Amino acid sequence: MMKALRTIYLPVLVAVILLVGGVSAARAESIDPFIGEYHGAAIDYGQDELKARDLDVSIKQNAKGFSIDWSTVIYKDDGREKLAKLSIDFYESDRPGIYGSAMRTGLFGKRVPNDPMQGEPFVWARIVNGTLTVHALYITENGGYEMQVYDRTLDQDGNIDLVFERFRDGEAIRAIKGKLERQ
Repeated sequence: MMKALRTIYLPVLVAVILLVGGVSAARAESIDPFIGEYHGAAIDYGQDELKARDLDVSIKQNAKGFSIDWSTVIYKDDGREKLAKLSIDFYESDRPGIYGSAMRTGLFGKRVPNDPMQGEPFVWARIVNGTLTVHALYITENGGYEMQVYDRTLDQDGNIDLVFERFRDGEAIRAIKGKLERQ
């Protein structure tokens, strides 16, 4: 009796697992709609102050995935401007819709992820429900962590709604919202 049940149910169970796995792989979203150049502004809602920021983002396809280059000009209260720039290459992982990062050149000349134990951010990206999210995990000097999350959601016109959040040991410490128009 048990052998007959295994003979019937085992192939059905395997088929269901393959079907569900195939459905999740089919749901993996493409970077294609995000490819482009964007410019916009954001407001930093941090610690009882509002600060304006100018943002530029470039998302390009490459041989193994895509790259994101972004720059931010932060306007200080005293009139100074601070420029921050970052460029990250992302490559497809074995998990659909999840991309690893290659931010530095390793010992043998290959692009590799950063080392979070050296104070460098460990970065990955995912695409879910029309949102490209970049996560950056930092291990702090005292062994805690800081997480930065960049959500870039395409609107119906192909522009990006940006939400940036920064957490330290689970507590929110910064939130920035912005709008970037496709150029």
